[in-house]
Order: sequence, then C-alpha cells, then structure tokens
Amino acid sequence: MNQTTPQTPGAALYETHGLVSQYMSFHYGADVFKVRNFPTACIDFLQSNLPFKSYDRCLDVGCAVGRSSFEMAKHFTHVDAVDYSSGFIDAAKALQQSGVARYTIPTEGKLTLDCRLSLESLVSSDIANRVNFQTGDACDLPENMRDYDLVFAGNLIDRLYQPKLFLDSMSHRIRDGGWLVITSPYTWLEDYTPTNHWLGGCTDKNGDPVDTITGLSRALHPKFKLHCREDIPFVIRETARKHQHTIAELTAWQRTE
Repeated sequence: MNQTTPQTPGAALYETHGLVSQYMSFHYGADVFKVRNFPTACIDFLQSNLPFKSYDRCLDVGCAVGRSSFEMAKHFTHVDAVDYSSGFIDAAKALQQSGVARYTIPTEGKLTLDCRLSLESLVSSDIANRVNFQTGDACDLPENMRDYDLVFAGNLIDRLYQPKLFLDSMSHRIRDGGWLVITSPYTWLEDYTPTNHWLGGCTDKNGDPVDTITGLSRALHPKFKLHCREDIPFVIRETARKHQHTIAELTAWQRTE
C-alpha cells in the first residue's frame, strides 16, 4: 500500500522479492496477536460506518498486492486498483488469474516457511474479476480515472512525493457525496517525501507544530468534510519472532461540493 517516485531512495524497496512476500503475508496471512487483518478491518469499518449513495465505482490507490481491492469488489460493481510497484501489481494479477499464490515468509536466519493461498477461500472468481489492476502514480493518475463513489488510499499519503498534489485531484475524481478514505500511521520520512511537502509532523512558517490531521483538513477544505476518524492497528511479520506493530488512523472525508 505504498507509493513513491523513481528518484527517491525508497522506490527500489517495493520491487524486492522479499517485500512482495512480506506484503502477501500482511494482506493474506492469518491474524497475528489477535490483531485483525488490516485490509479487511478497514473495508468492514467503511461498510458499517459510511452511508454510500451508490456501490458502482471504487478506486483503491496504493493497493499493494490487492487484498483491499478484492474485499471492495464484494460491494462495488467495478474496482480500479493502482500501485506504483510493478512487483505488487504482478503478484495481485497472478493471484487473480490463477486463483493461487505461493510465497515464502522468513522464520529465522536463512530459514523460511512456504505458504499457499487460494483466492477462492476469500472471494469468488466472478467477484475477483471486477478488479482492474494496473501500475500507476497516485500523483499523476490517468484522466479517465474519475466518477468514483469511493477512493481508498491505504497507508499511502506519507509515502507520496507530493501528497497535496494527490489530494487536490480528488475533487475531480470523486462523485458529489462520494468518499475519500485515507489510512496512515503518519510516518513522514525524507526518503519518500521532501520535507517541504509534508502535511504534518512539522512546524509551519511561524514555528507552530502542525499534525497530519490538521494538514489533511487544510488541504481538503472546502470540498471535503471529515466524517469520522478511527484507529486501526496492524501487524507486519518480519520473522517468526519479530513483528512490526503499528496503529494507523483511518479518516473518511465526504465530498460536499
């Protein structure tokens, strides 16, 4: 669920075989330490808390290896799923086309565990085929990507080279009354985003601190109104005995004009 540019040091990270396998485990593996699968937790929350006018078109931008895209296809007629990483998109397409994925996860040292995933255990092939996977730049999406009822940007905003550029385009891509949903732990790093483009985690020209929710509100005003906020934790496995435990904030913004 990440986005960066070829010019930044973080770009090559998302093309490594090890990271693709790690994200396959993150998206499709079992719950860890009683923390729910992150993509499914996010989509379930949206379905329970947002009043949708239509379940026609959805955009999953920063889709990574596709679990959130498949989950949204259970509810939407069409899902466009975009990620900057060709490795992530290739893995998602391969699963969609063959219905099976095999990947390895590290246990300790050079030892690994072989894993096998059946897509049919999660979603039918008819529903899975509602998703159109493609590589793309969240800050420079094709013009025909518009008229969405929902745009989901999962753990993406703090990995964009110009996050405000992405946010500015949303009013042209989301239908009136539609939704922009952003999740992020707000981990701003210069490896991905030049400091002058950070939305939060910094100070303004007067030296006053600016947090990300304030930066998002300023960037989206007046075309979007904040509807709700929710903390959603997730766990990413590194080895059998080492995991990343993170808490993302989900914010849902409704287009009002």
